[in-house]
Amino acid sequence: MGLTLTVDGPRWRGHLRACADATPGLVPVVKGNGYGLTPGRLARRSEWLGVDTIAVGTYEELPEVATRFPGSLLVLTPWRPFLPDLDPALATRVIHTVGRVDDVDALLTRQPGARIVLELLTSMQRHGFSPRGLWEAADHLRRHRARLEGLALHLPLAQGSHLGEVRRHLNDAVGAGLDGLDTVWVSHLTQAELASLRASYADFTIRPRVGTDLWLGDRGALSVTATVLDVHEVERGDAFGYRARTAPKSGHLLVVSGGTAHGIGLEAPMGESSIKARASTLARGGLDAVGFVRSPFSIDGKQRLFAEPPHMQASMLFLPSGAHVPEVGDEIDVRVRYTATTFDRIVVT
Repeated sequence: MGLTLTVDGPRWRGHLRACADATPGLVPVVKGNGYGLTPGRLARRSEWLGVDTIAVGTYEELPEVATRFPGSLLVLTPWRPFLPDLDPALATRVIHTVGRVDDVDALLTRQPGARIVLELLTSMQRHGFSPRGLWEAADHLRRHRARLEGLALHLPLAQGSHLGEVRRHLNDAVGAGLDGLDTVWVSHLTQAELASLRASYADFTIRPRVGTDLWLGDRGALSVTATVLDVHEVERGDAFGYRARTAPKSGHLLVVSGGTAHGIGLEAPMGESSIKARASTLARGGLDAVGFVRSPFSIDGKQRLFAEPPHMQASMLFLPSGAHVPEVGDEIDVRVRYTATTFDRIVVT
């Protein structure tokens, strides 16, 4: 009983193996909620894939994966001086991302010999060195005799090739005279782009950091279900729920597992900016105003309406008369955003 993620084990593992075989230098990204599968499970699966490095999002995520994966641990969030000291047992395994000149000195003063990746400021405009800052960083690295593990490029998801931007950054890095530079850690490049990059920069080792396409690349291997906890017949005008809403017509109320504690009903801002996407947002807002909001729960292939906003661990759905009514204990399908969902059970077959 609860919100359950079921994984077709053979199919999922087959996809993981195929992705790893097609991606030389693969660095699995194991961050946040582990793409719904938990970071610990993904860390163990990364060892099964035979990779030597995984990437986590923050320093706080290190303990959960460090005991389940024996290799190097790349932290994607840039190091800052206000962070606490690293566990000495992890010092030689952690690769720090650095994006400011001041942080190069601060980190290497606190931890001489730290493993460092320099992040470059891409068109994402998030973290990283400008070309001028890279020249300054090169001087500081030489002074500290730093252990440079390469450059990091976090690229946007926008359509179109990123190769032109990557080449500009690599040329800037070569011009900065970074001693020992031979590795580039990249994200969001296609297999064709990676192949082109390897051909153009044969002296560099290209390390693709891959998360979604690896762990969630075969959505058909994953399914999410909720349990029907209760069923109530209602007539038009009957009151229900926390706010005593009234039924708009006769039908049934279903109480199903899965609520805000799982991430149900919590929606991230839309990434699309098209007129169609904006119209859809306005339409959803209008439905919400009158109490009709489409839920992620499906019965007989049709997404059903929330009867009221989801509760913490359960949701209430409205089924109009004539619709198939599940029995208590039945499982129904749920469509979720895996990176924002917590499951009560994960079953890998």
